[in-house]
Amino acid sequence: MQIGELSSRTGASVRSLRYYEQQGLLTSDRLPNGYRVYPENSVAIVETIRSLLDIGLPTALITDVLPCTVGERSEAACPALLEQIEALRADVRTRAERLATIEESLTSYLLANA
Repeated sequence: MQIGELSSRTGASVRSLRYYEQQGLLTSDRLPNGYRVYPENSVAIVETIRSLLDIGLPTALITDVLPCTVGERSEAACPALLEQIEALRADVRTRAERLATIEESLTSYLLANA
């Protein structure tokens, strides 16, 4: 399928699809006229990429995680990736706690000076 159809079927913009390809997350072949042609499984790959981006994974980590989610599982690699994701989650929690503390301080300041 061509890039426009992949965009329509996944809801990802053409620009996003080109970015995913640039980052090595998605592959295509080129026709003689230069058009990109994507395999049928690209729909599932793009949906997975978008889901992983939605939960906050950076594209650098998605490159490693993607094979564990789309069917090219490497039993040796996937557990290590889960550890990286757990570390990322812990970092997010720490940042969220810090932001909550800052919010409380700002609220207190505003109430005291209102």
